[in-house]
Amino acid sequence: MGCRARTLPSELLRVVAVDGSVVPDLRRRLPGRGAWLHFDLECLRNAERRRAFSRALRVQGALDVASLREHVERQGELATGQPRGQQASRKQVDPS
Repeated sequence: MGCRARTLPSELLRVVAVDGSVVPDLRRRLPGRGAWLHFDLECLRNAERRRAFSRALRVQGALDVASLREHVERQGELATGQPRGQQASRKQVDPS
């Protein structure tokens, strides 16, 4: 969502809007429209800057991303199991 790069689903985090905030859906089972994000702070910053959460989740107004930011900071490199440099080389940009 932030960098619009395609990658394996196991390398992405599903997020949903719950009561005006964006929360991570760790089990990928929460109801509602979801969006996908890399476990990368830069990807999160890009999504915030482009106001992508409101559009992707089809929610009116601004959403609070504090809990999502905390989760990404905690789990970023541990979730992928690869150093940051190797992860970046696997991303593929969507041509559309």
